[in-house]
Order: sequence, then C-alpha cells, then structure tokens
Amino acid sequence: MGYSDNEFDVIVVGAGVMGSSTAYQLAKRGQKTLLLEQFDFLHHRGSSHGESRTIRATYPEDYYYGLVDESYRLWEQAQSEIGFKVYFKAQQFDMGPSDAKSLLSVISTCRKNGIPYQVLDHRQVAERFSGRIDIPEDWIGVSCELGGIIKPTKAVSMFQMLAFKNGACLKDNIKVVSINKDGDRGLKVAASNGEIFWGKKCVVTVGGWMRNLVKMVCGIELPIQPLETNVCYWRIKDGHEVEYAIGNDFPTFASYGHPYIYGTPSLEYPGLIKVAVHGGYQCNPDKRPWGPGLVPDSLKQWVEQRFKGKVDSSKPAMTQLCVYSMTPDEDFVIDFLGGEFGKDVVIGGGFSGHGFKMSPAIGRILADLALIGEAKGVELKQFRIARFEENPRGNIKEYEDQVELLKSTL
Repeated sequence: MGYSDNEFDVIVVGAGVMGSSTAYQLAKRGQKTLLLEQFDFLHHRGSSHGESRTIRATYPEDYYYGLVDESYRLWEQAQSEIGFKVYFKAQQFDMGPSDAKSLLSVISTCRKNGIPYQVLDHRQVAERFSGRIDIPEDWIGVSCELGGIIKPTKAVSMFQMLAFKNGACLKDNIKVVSINKDGDRGLKVAASNGEIFWGKKCVVTVGGWMRNLVKMVCGIELPIQPLETNVCYWRIKDGHEVEYAIGNDFPTFASYGHPYIYGTPSLEYPGLIKVAVHGGYQCNPDKRPWGPGLVPDSLKQWVEQRFKGKVDSSKPAMTQLCVYSMTPDEDFVIDFLGGEFGKDVVIGGGFSGHGFKMSPAIGRILADLALIGEAKGVELKQFRIARFEENPRGNIKEYEDQVELLKSTL
C-alpha cells in the first residue's frame, strides 16, 4: 500500500535510549519508522543523558545475563556502523559483606551462566588493585572481566543517527496526548500541537512519563515511580589521578549492602571519579525539584574508607541529576498493552536505573514484538504487566532491594 507523509509502519513514542535503539532496529529492517520526542532530542529531563553508565554481566538475577551478553555484541556492531566509540571496556568489581544475599546471588549467576569470575578476600583485593581499593576483613570481592562504560548522550545520538541513516523520520518537540484504534488505518497517534500520525504498530518508551501516558491511553495505571537521583563526582587527590583512571586496570564497581553504591573509573572529567548511591527521591517528572539533593554521610564514609584517603570525601566536586523509572521489583516492563490494542501497542519502561546497558538488546526485542508479535530467543515472563496483578510487588526475590528510596527534605 502507499503511504501519506503521516502514515508509518511503526511509530515509536519517546526518543531516549530505548526508543532510539528501537527506531534503529525497525528502520534497519526496512520499516517506515517515525520516532517522536516530546522535548528536544538529547534533552536532560529524563534518563538517557549524561557522561557514563556502567555495563556489567554480574547480576543477582540470572535472567538479565542473556540481555547483557547480546548487548555487548550489539554495542560493538552499532559502533562499527557509525564509526565512533560509545562503549569503553573495563573489568567489573563487585564487593560487599560475605553474607550479603544479593552478592552471593551474583556469584550464583556467574556459575550458572559460565561467566569467568574470581572471589577475592580482603588481602587479595588489596593485591589485585595495588592498594587502590580496601574492603573490610569480613567482606569479599568478585572480579569479572565483563565490565565497561557506556557514554549515554553519545549513545542516544548514535542510535538516532543510525535510525535516520536507515530511513527513519525523527521529530522532536512533539508531545503525544492520545493513541487510539482507527479502523483500517491502524493506530491514530495525536500530538498536543494538533498533528496526527497513523501507524500499523506503536512502541511506547517514555521513561518517567510512562505511568501517566499509559493511564491516559487505556486507563491502566502501571506501578512505575519516577525517582530523581543525584550522581556524584569526587576529586581524586593530587598524585593519584592516574591510579583511578580508565585504561589503568581500575574497574567499574558496585558495593552491595546498605546503601548500594556504584561507580566508574575516572573518564569523563579528568581528576574526578564517579561514585553514587543507587537510589533517589520520588518525583513528578514535570515538576522536578532539580536538586541539589543531599549526599548521605554513608556515601562520604564509603569513599573515604574504600579508597584509603586517596579521594577527597568531604563533599562531591560536582553532581548531576537523572531520573529512574522504578518498578516495585526493580525489573523492567516489556509487554503488549493488550485490551482493545491487542498486540498493536508495545511498551518498554520501568528500567529502574539499570536498563541503559541493555538498550541495544531491548531495542531489538521491542522491534520483534511490534513486527512479529514475539521476541526471539528471550524469555519475557519476568517483564510482563500481569506480574503486578498476581503480586503488587511483582517478582519475588530472595535478597534485599538494591535501590535506596530516599526521603525528600523539601
């Protein structure tokens, strides 16, 4: 059939990393694809901007390994197509109390999936990292070669450029206000400025706005809560800058326990190292407090103790804000909207502060769901909407939550 300028095979709503990756996958397969963004492309109001995200294969939940493994390959492939790098390799180091259930589950996942790893005690950690990381005597460390850093804003730009290169139509400052069935024309997608678009299928990837948009479209209220998180960068003391820089055998890292802390080697800002609490404050994405946010004393103590005083722990040198889209179980929502839409509307959301690394695989999966009604080679039962009907908390896990829900002082 012929197309008008406003008719498409698939309309992707939301041009963060998930939507942009999906648009790339669809356009690459020859689909007439439209990518819509409510703000400017590469804006800083959501979850897909900034200077670094970690990528790691070490997860307590073993069902994430396949997505991460596929994403490693797809990051490399997309880089080769665009001609510049967004993925920088590093090892991953996880640490925590020797009886931490989540850390022990990481080890179990490594065993189950054949991921090479080493368990290190206090002394071995000091030797492995030449005194740059110090853990208590009752802690253990898990060292794995499958780590790394992704450059977020650059990665989103890469997927958008590749989508455009493959024929996708990209439009920003278009806020979608409704999605409706429209007889033989498929889906009618209306924007606040009066523009109308039609598509055979639609993929919705709007991050912190997912709950509001889905409720407006079909009345379903997904349990996805936006959190504003404060990403901290700390100044490395004079003479030690090179020790904590990427490319000098210093890892991306995660510290299990209370609070869960993560970080990356010095990369984006010379002389600064990223170390932050995995968590944040509940927020309305349209009425953000915009920080500056509190820096917990526990984070300052962690920086001082783990880096043996080589990093200034008095206060962060700078901070950046980002949004998590949290589900109760910290797992994703990847599913068909169902109801009157059947399999015509696919949603991808609730990536809970850890989905960015898997965006190439998630884009492939969302494209599969839109085009053929199933995702090849992956089990999605943990990510279905129906899990919240069976249990409001979603997937049941045998270990503690990792995301810290902080109390706002506003």
